[in-house]
Amino acid sequence: MSTELRKATHDGVLEVGEVVVPCYVLEDTTRVISQRGLQSSIGMSKGGAAKVGARRLLTLVGRFETKGIAAKDLMARLDTPILFQPPHGGRSAFGYEATVLTDICEFILQCRDMKLLTTPRQEIYAKAAEIVLRALAKVGIIALIDEATNYQEVRDRLALQKILEKYLTDEWAKWTKTFPDEFYRELFRLQRLPYPPTSGKRPSYVGHWTNDIVYSRLAPGVLKELRKKNPVSSSGLRKRKHHQYLTRDIGHPALKDHLMNIIFLMRGCTSWSDFKRRLERASPKYGDTFPLELSE
Repeated sequence: MSTELRKATHDGVLEVGEVVVPCYVLEDTTRVISQRGLQSSIGMSKGGAAKVGARRLLTLVGRFETKGIAAKDLMARLDTPILFQPPHGGRSAFGYEATVLTDICEFILQCRDMKLLTTPRQEIYAKAAEIVLRALAKVGIIALIDEATNYQEVRDRLALQKILEKYLTDEWAKWTKTFPDEFYRELFRLQRLPYPPTSGKRPSYVGHWTNDIVYSRLAPGVLKELRKKNPVSSSGLRKRKHHQYLTRDIGHPALKDHLMNIIFLMRGCTSWSDFKRRLERASPKYGDTFPLELSE
C-alpha cells in the first residue's frame, strides 16, 4: 500500500447503474476512483479502515487465483491503492487507478463463466459487475470520469498546449524561402488574378488567404497562437512571417507537407470555389480544441 500522498485537482461522482462512485483526477492526470466506491460498484459492503477494504478485495481475487485464473497483475494493483488528498482538503483517502474497475468486473465474470462462484454473495458481485460493464460499454471509464469531474476542459487545454509546444517556438528563426512560387501561381490562377502582381508586391489579402488555407489547417490552435507571437504592428504589418515561429523538427516539416498537398489540390481545380470545396473535405479547419479518441 502506497503511503505517498498525492493531490487531487478535480472530483466528481460517477453514476454506474444505480451506484454512485466518487472519482478524482490527480495532479499528474491519473484518474482514480475511491476504494469504497470500487467496493460498492461490485456489490461489496463497505469495510471499515482502508486496509480492511483493500484486504477484502485482495481476498476475493486471491480466492479464485488459487483455482487457476491468472490474477497476479490485478492483485498487485489492488495491493497498492493510491493515497490522495481531495481537492477541497479534508481527510486523505485511498483509491485505485480507474481502469481497475473494469478489470475486476471482467475478472468476476470470468470466474462466473468458469462456474467458480459458489455463494449467493459471489453471485451478487457477478450481477453488479455485469451492470457496471454494460454501463461502460459505450463510453470509456476515463471519459466518464473527465465528464463527472469537469476535467475535460483542462484535458483539452493541456493536450492543445502539448501540440503548440511541438509546432511553435518563441525564438523566431531567420527568414528562409518556405512557400514555393508554385503555391502563389496556383493561388492567383484560381482567384483569376495576374501573376506576378503588376505592382510587384503581393496584395495584403494574400495573407488572409494563406491563413485560411494553410495555417488554420496545420494543427489545432496554431493560427491563434501565431497571431499572438507575431502580432500586427502599428504600421499594419507583421514584423516577421508566421513560418519563422515554427519549430524546425515538427512545425516546418508539417508546413511543407501541407503546402505540397494544397498545391496538388490546386492543380486539379478550375476555380476557387472548386478548390475550397475539395480542401474542406481533405483538410478541414481546426478550432481551438480537437476531438479526442475515447476508448469504447
